[in-house]
Amino acid sequence: MNFMNSLGDGWTIYLWLVAGGMILIACAYWMRWAAKNGQFNEDIKYLVFTEADRPKMKPAEYAKSREVLKEQEELRVKFLEQQAQSQIKSK
Repeated sequence: MNFMNSLGDGWTIYLWLVAGGMILIACAYWMRWAAKNGQFNEDIKYLVFTEADRPKMKPAEYAKSREVLKEQEELRVKFLEQQAQSQIKSK
């Protein structure tokens, strides 16, 4: 506690500045990660639809949902292949 009292007035602003800087750096890192991993893809909303939703959707929306689903399945297969290759290399 003596150390805290030995500091002059106004030292807490520097602590807040450091904390704020760390938060900004963390946010920038997370935004970069999200951008690289397709987290800002607006078409992701179409993945919740199934064949049962076809009568409720317009033909263009249904076609878009099937296209997005196909793209996501291709990305998943690609990811699983990369993951399997990295596991083989690590052994």
